[in-house]
Amino acid sequence: MNIKFGASLLSWITPVWNPEAGKYAIEKTAAAGFDLIEILLPPSMEFNAKEVKQQLKDNQLDVVCSLNLPKEAHIASHPEAAERLIRQAIDKTSELETDFLGGVLHGGIGVFSGHPLTDAEAKIITQVWSHVADYAKERGVNIGIEPINRYETYVCNTAGNVLDLISKTGKDNLYLHLDTFHMNIEENNFYDPVVLAGKKLRHIHMTESHRGMLGEGTVNWDQLFKALKEIDFEGNLVLENFSSSVPGMQQMVSLWQKSPHDAAALAAGSLHFMKSHCQ
Repeated sequence: MNIKFGASLLSWITPVWNPEAGKYAIEKTAAAGFDLIEILLPPSMEFNAKEVKQQLKDNQLDVVCSLNLPKEAHIASHPEAAERLIRQAIDKTSELETDFLGGVLHGGIGVFSGHPLTDAEAKIITQVWSHVADYAKERGVNIGIEPINRYETYVCNTAGNVLDLISKTGKDNLYLHLDTFHMNIEENNFYDPVVLAGKKLRHIHMTESHRGMLGEGTVNWDQLFKALKEIDFEGNLVLENFSSSVPGMQQMVSLWQKSPHDAAALAAGSLHFMKSHCQ
């Protein structure tokens, strides 16, 4: 396997980007010993890529980007707004001189139609994905699409949902981005989705069932790592756990139970857990 270990900026700050908080997250990620940070881009795209690139260089840290589509950019109903926003995210990713943009790029989080995804909606989504895939390829960017649970979207809940839509585009720079928190709700197990994806899997959010310390919840990590070794995984394992020690985090991500670990302890313990399981 060829793996880079990363941390989401959400491991350190709330999902509201500002330059001071971003710099703090970069410094904390580097100090904790990770290879890279995943920067969740703000929908406003108010993000000074040149300044951030220098901060990354100063801390000898690699970077990938992600974007979660907001309600007003739900692809099925607002395809033009969604395509425009994804293109802007691709531009920011390219400006940071990295080649990966992941995230919830199939629909706006929290948008529901009251019905399963229709064929007409799927067609709109694959058209937008095809357009942005071509745009990303010109800039050397690969796109990873993250399925999330039924309480946050009706569009893509499983690895199979994403892979099916990707296959309809015929684009070779669209990949699967998994998240073990959502897998724990939607998948039958942690082995089959990884094997199903094979080389289409490039990025995984490593998150415990309760968003806390890896290994202290109900995620079947043995199944996951067995599958990763079988496919000879090449990509990023990115920690995305939350601590109530981060000001404002409880309100932003509905983390109502007090965390037994602060952010630094979560990062250190979870990084050790990931590395020990990859040996």
